[in-house]
Amino acid sequence: MKKQRFCYLVRLQYLGFRYNGWQEQPKLRTITGMLNKTFKFIYPDKPFKILGAGRTDAKVSSLNGAFELFVEEELENLNEFVLQFNRNLPTDIKILSIAPVDQKFNIIQNSKSKEYCYFFSFGSKNHPFSAPFVTNYMDDLDIGLMKEGALLFTGTHDFSVYTAGLKENTKSVRKIDACSIETNDMLTANFFPEKSYVLKIKGAGFMRYQVRMIMGALVQLGKNELNLKQIKASLLADSDLKLKTIAPGSGLILNELQFNK
Repeated sequence: MKKQRFCYLVRLQYLGFRYNGWQEQPKLRTITGMLNKTFKFIYPDKPFKILGAGRTDAKVSSLNGAFELFVEEELENLNEFVLQFNRNLPTDIKILSIAPVDQKFNIIQNSKSKEYCYFFSFGSKNHPFSAPFVTNYMDDLDIGLMKEGALLFTGTHDFSVYTAGLKENTKSVRKIDACSIETNDMLTANFFPEKSYVLKIKGAGFMRYQVRMIMGALVQLGKNELNLKQIKASLLADSDLKLKTIAPGSGLILNELQFNK
């Protein structure tokens, strides 16, 4: 007889600077590893499974991430679950909410859209405390040209160039709903640089390193190592452009995650 299963959608935030990404890995500190460890500590006798909405890379953070929790026994008090999890998690991970979902809900297949934000500055060296949040480029960048280049990624394109280790069955043609570079007014701190910027990119889903490689290409554009014509050509199926820059993980934040329910 098949065991009954209860499913919950859990929203969370985390600062990824100390972690080797989302996915659990032996002997490495990961977000999933810490969540599993915390659940086992609070509920030592409850079988469970955690499934993330996606895999963020090492040092990547999230303001509004999610995972699906599967348990064999219904959780009696969801407010208490949030309280106990936050009490026992490290300070750089926070549970925001938990809500029951139908067993037909699939956190990966029901994903509607994701918005990533990449924060960066350029010119003079940043205060060291900015490192987890804002990537610092010491070179002078042509920010106007980068803003123009960012708009080229909006729409449906072949992003084969913008991923690492492209597998045979990977869907490389993707639609980007919006892509722009703006002055950063989202994250502020007294140790942040006087002026910083954010690349905002939104779509249904992204391949491994896709956002970081788009950011890397825009930095090359800002350094005049690439031009707008090359950026346009890189989005065609037969592009042979070899990108040499993957932006660091520490400037990237998953800002928004929406689902079809």
